[in-house]
Amino acid sequence: MNKETFTTTLKGVGLSKKDFAELASISYNTVNNWNDDNKPIPSWVNSWLTLYIENAKCKELKALLKETVCDNQ
Repeated sequence: MNKETFTTTLKGVGLSKKDFAELASISYNTVNNWNDDNKPIPSWVNSWLTLYIENAKCKELKALLKETVCDNQ
C-alpha cells in the first residue's frame, strides 16, 4: 500500500491519521511519518484496514437487521 492509497482509504472510511493511530495503538507521529521512500507503510496496514471496513459493514447490516426484525414484532 502506498501513501496515496492509505490516505484515500482512510478518508473513504471517515478516519483521520490520528484516529487510525489510536485504533491501531501506535503513535500518530509514526503514522504521519510513513512515506513511500525510507519509511514505507507496513504490510499489516492493508489487512487491518480491510478488516476494519468489513467490520463496519457488518455493524451496519446488523443494525439494519435488528431494526427490521424488531420493528416487525
